[in-house]
Amino acid sequence: MDGLSDMRKIQLPRHVAIIMDGNGRWAARRHMPRHLGHRAGVKATRRVIECCINDKIKALTLFAFSSENWRRPEQEVGQLMELFLSTLQREVRSLHQHHVRTRFIGDCGAFSDKLQAQLRQVEELTRENAGLNLNVAINYGGRWDIADAARRIAERVEAGTLRAADVTVESFAAELSLADVPEPDLFIRTGGEQRISNFLLWQLAYTELYFTDCLWPDFDKAALDAAFEAYSGRQRRFGRTGDQVAQQRHNA
Repeated sequence: MDGLSDMRKIQLPRHVAIIMDGNGRWAARRHMPRHLGHRAGVKATRRVIECCINDKIKALTLFAFSSENWRRPEQEVGQLMELFLSTLQREVRSLHQHHVRTRFIGDCGAFSDKLQAQLRQVEELTRENAGLNLNVAINYGGRWDIADAARRIAERVEAGTLRAADVTVESFAAELSLADVPEPDLFIRTGGEQRISNFLLWQLAYTELYFTDCLWPDFDKAALDAAFEAYSGRQRRFGRTGDQVAQQRHNA
């Protein structure tokens, strides 16, 4: 592929979800402390956001900090929180100027008051933006997301405003994080691991999965284009036959 003009010839996903893995290993291979790998990962994140803006991707969901990441060494967690806060403070104006709507999904109540205030400020500033829908998953887990939705539905049943018999796939999905955006078309995980690690468990049911050995700090436009090209070659059937899909495309 040769640049954006060629990429526009292929079918691009509307919504891309990414597990940004490999920061620590990137640093270790260079005999650097892990926190410098995370800082290099921030640069890769900026590149990918810019690419998605330029390619007019509708939504980008990034797994920044999982509910399991609290198990990491206390010092590393502290450094991640500091980096997250400083990055938000530095990037929010640029995101807003590029019409990016930014929001955070996950149990944000576990963070410091200062960080929570910064998250709310970013969301409020960008709320009306109509460009890229950037969703950042922090202290997020797919099981938490499903359990949280089930709890809210149970409360409505208990209050008598909803009958248990009326709970459907659609009504349940409406209670999940990202209920107002299309489910991801493409999931990317960097760093060589081939699992979804409790990320968007419900939402990834029919998502095309793409795994790469590229470590996140090295992930650039060429790597993203390669993922888009691989996605474009997939036939998304959603339970139909290949012939049905081909006929639908022919009739479109």
